[in-house]
Amino acid sequence: MNAAATRPGARRQSWRTRVRKNYQRYSLVYWLCLPILAYYIIFHYLPMFGICIAFQDYRPAKGVFGSKWVGLKHFLSFFTSDYCWRLIRNTLLINCYNLIFGFPAPIILALLINEVKCAPFKKTVQTISYMPHFVSMVVICGLLVDFCASTGILTTITTFFGFERTNLLNSPKLFRTIYVASDIWQQIGWGSIIYLATLSTTDPNLYEAAVIDGAGRFQQVIHVTLPTLVPLIILQLIMRMGQMMSVGYEKIILLYNGLTYETGDVISSYVYRRGLQSGDFSFGTAVSLFNSFCNIILLVAANTLSRKLTNESMW
Repeated sequence: MNAAATRPGARRQSWRTRVRKNYQRYSLVYWLCLPILAYYIIFHYLPMFGICIAFQDYRPAKGVFGSKWVGLKHFLSFFTSDYCWRLIRNTLLINCYNLIFGFPAPIILALLINEVKCAPFKKTVQTISYMPHFVSMVVICGLLVDFCASTGILTTITTFFGFERTNLLNSPKLFRTIYVASDIWQQIGWGSIIYLATLSTTDPNLYEAAVIDGAGRFQQVIHVTLPTLVPLIILQLIMRMGQMMSVGYEKIILLYNGLTYETGDVISSYVYRRGLQSGDFSFGTAVSLFNSFCNIILLVAANTLSRKLTNESMW
């Protein structure tokens, strides 16, 4: 073994050596990486300086350096407010419903499409399922508002089964169901792309061996297809766990109203109202920081648990 490779810092030195040695050959690649690095530094890392606003009574006129430091005042204000646990509950419930029903949906669709042998039909299904992803969120929410109105098509269908004719979006009990179901419909096709791409790399010899062993189509899916997807499913699940405290405020704001605050108001929509609309920037930053901190803890915990149980992890 090379003695230089065993010295402390040898790995770092070898990395630098490789860069210098291959610079002429890969100089274009290095230069192409610079805009990406600049993007993340400028728009993701430098703005993190604004976290200090969460510990201040921030006033735009005074700026970050002139505003008064108040420590954990805004965090305590949030935790002692009447809305805190309602917001956390709604955020977690919506994400849990999305995890239970929304996470398996693209996997199931990918498995079904993979079993289809008719190429034109397969392409048609893929195109139709992808299309909602590219429709604007405002348009999607506009359609939901019309469909769920007292004269909308969804309301008409529910009245056919004996339910009262009323605006479905005014019902607190139905808000989460409508939100999660519409989210699955919008994202199921797009989410299946990565699984279909993975399935396309499966060795056909594995299926032939399974057929020789007497495995039927369903058994082939269980013993050949699904094991191919397991590493990807685990990684996707870990990343999903890192978003359990995050729900996009755009769709919530476009769908909820005063009647559905009890079940529809989440942390991001509350931050939008309190932080931006009311101008309480410090409070909004404090709540967002708490939200991000919880997501990091969940992500690290999920990654650690996955590494111990399955030997699969993001790092």
